[in-house]
Parts: sequence; C-alpha cells; structure tokens
Amino acid sequence: MFRSLCALGFTAPLLVSTGAYAQSAQQSLLASNQSVEWADNFDIATDQIKEVKSSAPTLSPETADYIAVAIDRYQRIVQAGGWGTVSEGGKALRIGAKDRRVVELRRRLIASSDLEQQAGLSDTFDSYVDAALRRFQLRHGLIPDGVMGEGTVAALNVPAHVRLRQLETNLVRMHAMSGFLGDRYVMVNIPAAEIEAVEDGRVRSRHTAVVGKIDRQTPILNSKIYELNFNPYWTVPVSIIRKDLIPKMKQDPEYLAKNNIRIFDWKGNELTWQQIDWNTDEATQYRFTQDPGSDNSLGSVRINFHNKHQVYLHDTPSKTLFGEGYRFHSSGCVRVQNVRELVTWLLESTTPDWDRSRVDSIIRVGDREDVKLKKQIPLYLTYITAWANADGVVHFREDIYDRDDLYGTGEAADTQARL
Repeated sequence: MFRSLCALGFTAPLLVSTGAYAQSAQQSLLASNQSVEWADNFDIATDQIKEVKSSAPTLSPETADYIAVAIDRYQRIVQAGGWGTVSEGGKALRIGAKDRRVVELRRRLIASSDLEQQAGLSDTFDSYVDAALRRFQLRHGLIPDGVMGEGTVAALNVPAHVRLRQLETNLVRMHAMSGFLGDRYVMVNIPAAEIEAVEDGRVRSRHTAVVGKIDRQTPILNSKIYELNFNPYWTVPVSIIRKDLIPKMKQDPEYLAKNNIRIFDWKGNELTWQQIDWNTDEATQYRFTQDPGSDNSLGSVRINFHNKHQVYLHDTPSKTLFGEGYRFHSSGCVRVQNVRELVTWLLESTTPDWDRSRVDSIIRVGDREDVKLKKQIPLYLTYITAWANADGVVHFREDIYDRDDLYGTGEAADTQARL
C-alpha cells in the first residue's frame, strides 16, 4: 500500500525480580495489544528494568567515556574466551518452560551481566530468566516479550569479539560527534529506529521511528528543522512513481482513486489515468499529488529540514509499524511515532504562540497550514549501533546498512567521512 512508502517529495548487575513480575508482564502484553500505535514497545511490561533506559541522550558528552568503559569490560570477556552460544532450533521458550537450552540461556545471560550469577544454572525458565531475557532484548532493540525465539537466539549468539569491534567502531563515531550539539536538538539513530528530542542535556521525549529500507537508506547528515506542514499534500517522487506506483497501477487501475492521488502536468492541468501508458515510464513525466486526509502517506504533519536528499520526518497512517521489531520500511524518510508530542515540543521551544491544544485542533479540523519555526532546531541523522549509559548498560543494534565492518570487509574505513 502507498501508506507504507516514505514520502520523498516536496555492566551493571540485574536488579529486577520476580514474584508478581510474570503476572504483570502478561497483563502488560495484553494491554499493549490493545494500543493503537503500540506506542510503548512493552514499556509497561519492563517498567522494573529501570537502568536500561536513561534520560541522558545517546549523544551526550559522556557517552564516549561510557563506551570506553564498556570496551574494557568486553575486552576482558573476549580474553576469557567469550561467551557460549544457545542452541538453535526447537520451539520458542518462555516463562514456565523446562528445557536443556535454558541452562545455555542462563550461562549466556550471566556472561553479559543480564542475569545474576547466583541465579544458578537450572533448566527451568523462571521469572529471573524472564526478566533477564527482557533486559537483554531491550539492550538489543528487540521486542521485550521474554520469549527466546529465533531472532533473540540470533542476537544471543553474536560472538563477544564482534560486539567488541562494534563498540570500538562506534567510539570513533562518538568522538566525531563530541562537539556542542545545541541546547535543543533532535537526534535520529537510524539503526535503533529511534528519535530523541533533547533539551538542556536531557531527553525530553523518545519516539519509535520507521526508517529507510536497505535499498533506500535514510541518509546520515546534520541539518536544521525549519518548518512544519500540517495536513500536507504529498507529491510523489519520481523514484517511487517508477518503483512502486507504476507496478501498482498495472495491478489495479483504480489504485490512484482509492488513495486520493491526482495526476497533473507541469502546467497544472489535471489528467486522468487513462491518458497515460502504464507499460512505459511515461508516468514519471507528470506530477502525482496525494490529497490531505486520513490516508495521506505523510499523515497529519511533515517536519522539514534542509537537505539535498528530499527527505523529511513525518507522521504516518500506518501506526502498527511502530510495534514491529524490524522498522526499516520507508524509502528514506523517517516516520515518527507520537508525532504530536514531538511537534508540540518543537513549536513550544521556538514558536511560543503554539501549544498542544492548538496542534490537536488544527489536525482535528484538517486545515492546511505551514508554520515556519522562529528558531531552527538542529537535527542529527546518525548511525550508532553500540553505546553505553551511565549505569553501565551496553546497547547494541543490528548493523542494518552494513557500515560497521564487523567482519573485516573494509566498509568501516570511511565511517568518519560518512558522518
């Protein structure tokens, strides 16, 4: 569907525990399934894992020091022989299971300090293991459901020396970003598919994001947010006309009408779909515009920043994508979960005559309005796959665009140049 496309146009010990924890996690899972946007990524179920999430920004001045401490710790793990693996295959395991692989899981979680050593090596998947696995999943950007499934096993089995290399690569990136970033700024971490709104050195809000596919990557850049478009039109870029729209029209000639997309020539004259030969690239010679509304691919608001790639941040009608563990679906732009909170912060901090009630009102009414920020906000689209916080918690994310050179292919040599 069109709505799934990006619009390009115009080593701390485990301190959680148990008892009522498993019941709370189950209740929270049910509650999460009823959430429209899957907005909290099981945050309620993991409320007791406090040290994993920090109010300090990922790009804080101290982050490089925290990574250096983590590197020292992981060097010792590697020197000691690394950590064991968990056997692949078999059914997914969760709390209450009894299986020999639980022993392997316990040993692996102890090695990375997600589980306390005194928890032992029983083959029972108890509430201690459940909490420890959720903590591990949170640190690795996985849905923290407490289930040892295929994706979690794959993350568990990444060797310690690879994680060490990842930390070393990202330490270089952090040093490259060590200057003053601004009193207020927005940071998009592409591999984490996450956004931070930072003010006075603290994270005001975090937002789940959907970012570019592997073959349509979100660019790495520094820029400034200068304008918001409420209830915007979407002008379809040529790349999406060619790759997506033409094939869709071949399958269903009513596709444009169903998605409120109109065709114009460059003099402003409207055309019908029958006037175009869809078996050629003729459609790329025209302008395709999607009207504002509930199905608009940009949702209720677009956030513009200066760049040569024709990308931006925006809302989306496809809220359920925010609940997925894999959130690399766009054509380069960044979709923002709970975008109204971010927009309100951008406006309140720069354009004081705007507040949340006014944001809600204009979106509810559906009026088109463009708002120039009175003071532009720095924006950083970054690529950080490993970092640590003040509590010693080390985070890893998949090297989705293959830029870490984890296996020595030479890709990381230009890491600093890319930044």
